[in-house]
Amino acid sequence: MTAIRVVGGGPAGSAAAIAALGRGAAVQIVEKSRSPHHKVCGEFVAAETCSVLEELGAWDEFRSRKPARMERCRLRFGSRVKEWKLGEPAFGLSRLELDSLLLNRAAALGATVVRGDLHQPPVSATILATGRHAVAQKGNRLFAFKSHFEGPAGDAVEVFFDRSGYVGVSPVENGVTNVCGIFPENILGRYGFCFDDVLYSSASLRERLQPLSRRMAWLTTGPLVFSGEERENSAEVYAAGDSLGFIDPFTGSGILNALLTGKMAGAAAADGLAPHAYRMACRRLLRRPFEVAAVFRAIVRWGFAEYLAPFVPGQWLYRLTRV
Repeated sequence: MTAIRVVGGGPAGSAAAIAALGRGAAVQIVEKSRSPHHKVCGEFVAAETCSVLEELGAWDEFRSRKPARMERCRLRFGSRVKEWKLGEPAFGLSRLELDSLLLNRAAALGATVVRGDLHQPPVSATILATGRHAVAQKGNRLFAFKSHFEGPAGDAVEVFFDRSGYVGVSPVENGVTNVCGIFPENILGRYGFCFDDVLYSSASLRERLQPLSRRMAWLTTGPLVFSGEERENSAEVYAAGDSLGFIDPFTGSGILNALLTGKMAGAAAADGLAPHAYRMACRRLLRRPFEVAAVFRAIVRWGFAEYLAPFVPGQWLYRLTRV
């Protein structure tokens, strides 16, 4: 029997474990955190993700967590607002809930879950799903932050852009609103990394958040580097999710990509497909979304988005950032 170790118990790691178990492999999941916890994430579950959750046998449990339903997308570029109705509804579920249900599903199917750093026996293959790892030049490094807010919850995912960064606002379960942003450290440094001050320096964000109150401390992560390139050690392992490549969170496809590449990694490792062949398949799957995200990011940084927004159909942009 093929023995597979999955390093990381997030969506990509759990999806990999479930896929490998379905092919008869023995799976061990190693998760460094001692207990479940909140993570920095936009927590947007695109409509396309639902079929993947169903394939993983997790759709019913996902629905039982009562995720928020989103019908609209709203983008703000300075004074410009672009809004459209999503072709299919999306959902919002906190990573605390999503990670838990997927990891529990993998354990129920037979995966051994190990928390913390323990001595591990040799295995046939390793799947790396430990998230983002990057080195960037100090001063230009990007950091993300997130918190949950209480108050009136809407039915839209909203993203507030400026040339420096952006902030996403969207509902999750139990009437909670997730607020997650990304900015370079030189901008955050102006405010002493006080994320409340960063948000309220924007008139449109201040107006949007005025009826809400923060219910938890800010979480932060970084530095972040947007890249479709694999990590250096991926020649020997099957990297999945953000360990494979980190796409702009504004696309709303991070969780979808994590589940898809996790499934592919689990199947490849269990079937004995060479890591190089697996990476090529991932590259074919993700090339367009990564390229479109890079172009859009440049347009925002150069200040053209506010002027081009009226001429670009929202659904067109949404679809081009999906696999």
